[in-house]
Amino acid sequence: MKALVLSGGKGTRLRPLTYTMAKQLVPVANRPILGYVLEHIKNAGLVDVGIVIAEETGQQVKEYVEDGSAWGFHVNYILQEPLGLAHAVKTALGFLDDSDFVMYLGDNLLQSGIKSAIKRFYDENLDALVFLKKVMNPQHFGVGALDERGNLTRLVEKPKEFISDLALVGVYIFSPKIHSAIARINPSERGELEITDAIQEMINLGYRVKAEILHGWWLDTGKKDDLLEANSIVLDAYVQAEIKGFVDGQSKISGRVTIEQDAEVENSTIRGPVVIGKGTKIINSFIGPYTSIGGNVRIISSVIQHSVILENTEILYIERIEDSV
Repeated sequence: MKALVLSGGKGTRLRPLTYTMAKQLVPVANRPILGYVLEHIKNAGLVDVGIVIAEETGQQVKEYVEDGSAWGFHVNYILQEPLGLAHAVKTALGFLDDSDFVMYLGDNLLQSGIKSAIKRFYDENLDALVFLKKVMNPQHFGVGALDERGNLTRLVEKPKEFISDLALVGVYIFSPKIHSAIARINPSERGELEITDAIQEMINLGYRVKAEILHGWWLDTGKKDDLLEANSIVLDAYVQAEIKGFVDGQSKISGRVTIEQDAEVENSTIRGPVVIGKGTKIINSFIGPYTSIGGNVRIISSVIQHSVILENTEILYIERIEDSV
């Protein structure tokens, strides 16, 4: 089985950040969301990885992933014009060949990883396994409808009328039969080849398509509020109390706070969960819970909480920053 990671797109919902960086590289708990995705793929035992990139941000993705050796991967980069998820699969056909594969959107993350789902895919001899999660606003997602036996019967992209409250999560497992289904569909009204249409075509053709209902968290970091929620959840899940940098005697550190090497905290209060990157200096300030501060940041006489501060930022004499990126 191979892995196809989608790391292209324009990231319009995260602008202005994504004018200068790929949306999959925006950090969550000081690590690009793409890094967590690749870790899940590694934990599933997959080593042959194709990464779909866009012309505008592809070089940044390459600089982060490099040859994939940090994860034990063999990496192929695949340039795509963003014309839909099914179009990405079509563009990657030369890499995928006749292999089964996981398609993982590079700005999504599942709490449980994908290892058990891959096992189910093979145990039940499936042609497609999609992930569904109950949401409050299904009109903003592709959704799937199930029959009384739990079989997937219908998929619709961003339905105008209520069909289901089960949103399609950005992780899919396919057999090579997905390619024949994509070849049979036409672009949607927005001019894209929709993966929902391709999966629906698989159902119409009688292929074995099942759904996995997620009960843990699912993160889609496509918008600012989603990114902040993801940051909070990942800080809760991953951050440990670990101080590698310098903290003076006038500072107070409480809760789970990670302070990386060469970071300095002077006359400040830090309340976790918080992560502080390498080379950052925090002086006469308060850093509240659920805050990630990147490397080489300088914060003086300021109050910050529930925020993501990118590397090489200066925050000087700001009375309060909250719910910000």
